[in-house]
Amino acid sequence: MKALEVVEREGTYVSRLVDAPDGRPNPGEVVLKVAASGVNRADLHQIAGRYPPPAGEPEILGLEASGIREDTGERVCALLAGGGHAERVAVPAGQIFPAPPGMRFPQAAGIPEAFVTAFLNLVIEGGLKKGDALLVHAGASGVGLASIQMGKLLGARVAATTRSTEKIAALEQAGADLAIDTSREKFEQTIASRWGSDAVAVILDPIGADTLSGDLSVLSTGGRVISLATLSGRRATLDLGELMQKRARLIGSMLRARPRPEKAAVIDRFRREMLPAFEDGRLRVTIDSVYLPGRAAEAFRRMRENRNTGKIVIDWTQLNR
Repeated sequence: MKALEVVEREGTYVSRLVDAPDGRPNPGEVVLKVAASGVNRADLHQIAGRYPPPAGEPEILGLEASGIREDTGERVCALLAGGGHAERVAVPAGQIFPAPPGMRFPQAAGIPEAFVTAFLNLVIEGGLKKGDALLVHAGASGVGLASIQMGKLLGARVAATTRSTEKIAALEQAGADLAIDTSREKFEQTIASRWGSDAVAVILDPIGADTLSGDLSVLSTGGRVISLATLSGRRATLDLGELMQKRARLIGSMLRARPRPEKAAVIDRFRREMLPAFEDGRLRVTIDSVYLPGRAAEAFRRMRENRNTGKIVIDWTQLNR
C-alpha cells in the first residue's frame, strides 16, 4: 500500500508517497480502507521528532481517518495512535464508530481526534455541566471549534480566544458567546469585564505557559484547567496560593498515549452521547481545506503557519478506487 512520508528539509515540509506493508490486523483489530485522514498538530510534532507514537503503534503519521471497514463494508470513523495517512490501516475494534449517515468522508475524518478530544476533556475530565462557563483557547483549531459547539450543546456559555482577527467570525459561528482576539486584548480582562471575576468553571488550554496565569485569574472556586498542549512553552509560573484558595484543579490530559481499553471506553460513551448530534445538525465539522496525498506537504505547511480555521484533511479516494 501507499503511505505518506513527510520530512522537514531546509525549513519546509517535503512529502512523498512511499510503499509500506499492508495494514494487517492483529487480534482485536480490523482493517480500514482509508477514504480521508485528518491532519493534526501532533503530526507536526512527530515529524520534528518530539512526539513518537506509543510503543507498538504504527510509525506512519495520522491520528484519525474515515473510510470503509473491509470486513463488513461499513462506513466508519477511526481514532488512531498512528497510521492514518495511508491507504489502509489496522484499527483496534474499540476505536471505530459509524460515520454519520449522509456525511461525506472528508467531514467524517474530522470527527475522531477533534470531537473525541473535546468530549474527553469537557465531559470526562472537566465535568462540564449546564449553566457552567467554559473558556476555550485556540478556538479556531479543529479541537477548539469542536469544543465550542460541544460546550453549547451541554448548556454552557462559552468564551473562546484566537490570535487572529480574521478568525473571530468562525468562533461566533460555532456558537461562542464571547469571542476574544488576544492580539488586541487580554482574555482575562475581557472575561472579567463581561462576566465578572472568577466566572469560569472549565478552561480548555492547549497554549500553556502564556495563558496559565490568566486562566487562574478567571477560574471559579473549584474550577478546572485542562492542559492539552504547550504551544507557548512547557514551563510556566504558577501562583500556588491562588490555586489553593480557589480549590482549583490543574489537569494534564493526553489522548494518544492512553491504553486501548481506556480509549475504547471513551469512544463507547462518545458514540452514545454525542454521535446522534451530528445526525440532527447540532454538531458539525468545520473543514478548512482538503488536499490530495500528492500535495500533502502544503497541508502540513498550512497547519504550521496557523492559517487554518477548522480541519485540514487528506483525500485518499482517488488512490483507493
